[in-house]
Amino acid sequence: MQRFLKSPFCIVRLDSAAAAKALLSRCILATGIYELLGHGDTYDALRDNVLSRSSRQLLQYKKLPFRFTLDCFQGTRSTKKQREIIESFGYLDLEGQISMKNAELDLWILEDYSLDTTKPKHSSEPKHLYLGRFLGSSGRKVVPVYDLKRRKYISTTSMDSELALVTANLALAVPGKLIYDPFTGTGSFPVACAHFGATVIGSDIDGRSIRGSKGRNVFSNFQQYGLEALYLDSFISDLTNTPLRKGRWLDGIVCDPPYGVREGLKVLGSPKPELQKEVRLKDGRIAHLQSDYIPPKRAYSFEAMLDDILDFAAAMLIDQGRLCMWMPTANDEDVELAIPAHPALEITSVCVQSFNKWSRRLLTYRRISDSDIDQTAVRRKREQINGATADELNSFRRKYFQGFKDAASSDDVGGQHNSG
Repeated sequence: MQRFLKSPFCIVRLDSAAAAKALLSRCILATGIYELLGHGDTYDALRDNVLSRSSRQLLQYKKLPFRFTLDCFQGTRSTKKQREIIESFGYLDLEGQISMKNAELDLWILEDYSLDTTKPKHSSEPKHLYLGRFLGSSGRKVVPVYDLKRRKYISTTSMDSELALVTANLALAVPGKLIYDPFTGTGSFPVACAHFGATVIGSDIDGRSIRGSKGRNVFSNFQQYGLEALYLDSFISDLTNTPLRKGRWLDGIVCDPPYGVREGLKVLGSPKPELQKEVRLKDGRIAHLQSDYIPPKRAYSFEAMLDDILDFAAAMLIDQGRLCMWMPTANDEDVELAIPAHPALEITSVCVQSFNKWSRRLLTYRRISDSDIDQTAVRRKREQINGATADELNSFRRKYFQGFKDAASSDDVGGQHNSG
């Protein structure tokens, strides 16, 4: 199994070819799936393995029109060498016609080369070889369709289309499900979930990101892809002041919470007692009902936000519902942020995207049923955080500027203080 640790190839066991195609049709990070006919470290070892494990299997393909394709990962072959390699598979004794366009038997020779960046030249020979019957391509072809460079409405914080689609996949977005993004920004996550057929809704504390301008706003992104029927709407709020009806009716929650690196985190509300009550203007009108009203905001703790997201997910998700949340952390073990936990949520996967001195993790949680919750589990108590400045309320922001600011480029944090 060690050879798979730094390899793009992975051997899996599935019930049928149909199951393999169905799996790959949703996959964003893979490219294709093949029926494994044999593998080995050399072409002689590959031949022996193919004949020992797949001779009977190959009999059913013997008379089919066929073609070969050679794919070199991290390596290259000349046209002459490719022809020699393909002709070396004469031991398969195929009787069908060669057909480059309408082959019923599509055989792929997969070469896996070592990548050693410390050497001026990579190995001239592959470290491992596979022979497979091509079954189908993945859903990766949709990534360029949703590329941000082609999108009508984006901002500096819009989530990359590939990562948004991966997040939607982990949230199990499918037709008939309702998925919510509480930090929607320009709508990257809802658009990705709608691509897979889910009905979506979003919110953001900054209404300007939702409204945009005429013809260039969140709704126009759904129109661009013909997904407007799956977009319920977006509204202005923060997670601590949500107008959503309390109850477990959401199938999924996807979000990239603000990290507060460029500016401190804020939530609706005021630290001033006189502004925490209903405020009336001089003419007696209620201030917050006016169209030009700008609600006050107060400083917010990053750690408190993570706890609030988990509390919200536990209160709103149906059984087996998913929460997919991006969370930053430092690569330095001394300042790494712990993965937040909740007794009603089970962590199902942790995906890591590394930058220079910091990383971000895509955390996926599953809402377990109330009857399965460990009643003896004691949730991590929220620490009392004193202070009012952005650094005092955000340990990641503080460590970012104190510990590894010089090592991380501006591109590393571009778009991370918000979502969408």
